[in-house]
Amino acid sequence: MAASPHTLSSRLLTGCVGGCVWYLERRTIQDSPHKFLHLLRNVNKQWITFQHFSFLKRMYVTQLNRSHNQQVRPKPEPVASPFLEKTSSGQAKAEIYEMRPLSPPSLSLSRKPNEKELIELEPASVIEDSIDVGKERKEEKRWKEMKLQVYDLPGILARLSKIKLTALVVSTTAAGFALAPGPFDWPCFLLTSVGTGLASCAANSINQFFEVPFDSNMNRTKNRPLVRGQISPLLAVSFATCCAVPGVAILTLGVNPLTGALGLFNIFLYTCCYTPLKRISIANTWVGAVVGAIPPVMGWTAATGSLDAGAFLLGGILYSWQFPHFNALSWGLREDYSRGGYCMMSVTHPGLCRRVALRHCLALLVLSAAAPVLDITTWTFPIMALPINAYISYLGFRFYVDADRRSSRRLFFCSLWHLPLLLLLMLTCKRPRGGGDAGPPPS
Repeated sequence: MAASPHTLSSRLLTGCVGGCVWYLERRTIQDSPHKFLHLLRNVNKQWITFQHFSFLKRMYVTQLNRSHNQQVRPKPEPVASPFLEKTSSGQAKAEIYEMRPLSPPSLSLSRKPNEKELIELEPASVIEDSIDVGKERKEEKRWKEMKLQVYDLPGILARLSKIKLTALVVSTTAAGFALAPGPFDWPCFLLTSVGTGLASCAANSINQFFEVPFDSNMNRTKNRPLVRGQISPLLAVSFATCCAVPGVAILTLGVNPLTGALGLFNIFLYTCCYTPLKRISIANTWVGAVVGAIPPVMGWTAATGSLDAGAFLLGGILYSWQFPHFNALSWGLREDYSRGGYCMMSVTHPGLCRRVALRHCLALLVLSAAAPVLDITTWTFPIMALPINAYISYLGFRFYVDADRRSSRRLFFCSLWHLPLLLLLMLTCKRPRGGGDAGPPPS
C-alpha cells in the first residue's frame, strides 16, 4: 500500500530531527569530559589563588603585629615613656594585639579592596604614633633649664654646697677648737663654725661649677643641680661669692687673721689646684687630703691664735684618715671616674691605691700614740683607740690583699664611724688645762 506524501514528509522530518538530536547527544557525551576537566582546572586555579592570598595575608598580619611590638612597646627606663602616660597599659595592649579574624575561604575576592585599605591605614597610624613618641623622647633628652621654684631653692643650694661634706668639715673644725688648750670661748667657737661652713659651701659650689661637663658623664654626679639645669651657672657663682666673702671676713675679723688666711688658702687649694688636677694627675688625691686636713688646724688656730705641734697632729690624723676613706670609695667607682675623664689612683694605679690606703691605716696607729707625747691627750687615749685603729688596719690589709668591691666597701663604711669615734675619744682623754697629768689632790 503506497504511503501518502504527507506521511513521507513527516517521517523524513522525524528522521532528520532524530539524527540531529543523536548527533548533539553524541557531541555532548564526547565533550563533557573535556568541559568537566576544564571547569575543574579553573576551580582549582581559583582555589589556589585564594589559598595564596590567605597565606600572604597571614604573613603580613604577623609581620605587622611584630612591628607593633617593636615600635610601641617602650624600653625599660626609670621615667615612664610618653606613650604609657597617654594610654593605660590594658588599653595599649588591647590596641596593639587586636587582630581582625581572617575571612573564611568561602568568601569571594570582592573584599580585597576593603582589606587593603585596612592594611594601609593600620601601619600609617602606627608610624605616626612612633614618630610622635620619637619626637617627645628627643625633646626630653635636650638640655633645658628647669623652672626654679622658691620653695625648692634651699634644697638645691644645699646639694650645690655638698651639705654633708660641709657638715663633716665643720665638725672637724669644732674638734680642733675643743682639743686646743685654753678656755672654751663660745662666741669665738660659733664664729669659727659659721665662717668655716660658709667657706666650705663656697669651695664646693665653685667645684661643681667647673665640673659640670664631666659630672654629666658619671652616674654618681649626674643628678647635681647644675648638671640637671635646676639653677643657672650665674646663680651658682653668685651663691659661691655670697658664701666666700662673708665666710673669710668672719674668720679674719671675727676670729683672727691666721684662721682667715687658712680659710682663704683652703678655698684656693680646693678650687684652683685640686679640681683641675683631678683630670691631669693622681697627685690630686694628696692635694685633696691636704684640703681635708686644714679645717681642724683652723679650729686649733681659732682657739690659740698660733700653729704648734697639736695643730699639725690633728691635721696629720685627718690627712691619713682620708686615704683609706677615699681610696676605698673610688675603688667601687672606677668605671664612673674613667667615664668622667678623672685621673684617679684606683683607675690608673690600682696597686698603688691599695698600698697607700694600707700605709695610712697603719699611720693612724702611730699618730694616736703621738698624741700623749705632745701633751694633747693622756696615755689612756692610744690604749682606748687601739681596737678601732687595729680594726681599720685589718680592713686596709684585706683591701690590699683581696682587691675586690666587698673589701673596699667594708673599709669605706668603717672609715665613716672610725673618725667620729676617734675624735670623741681624743676629747674624752684630753689632757687637763694645767698641762701634765692630774696630780694628787692638795693635803
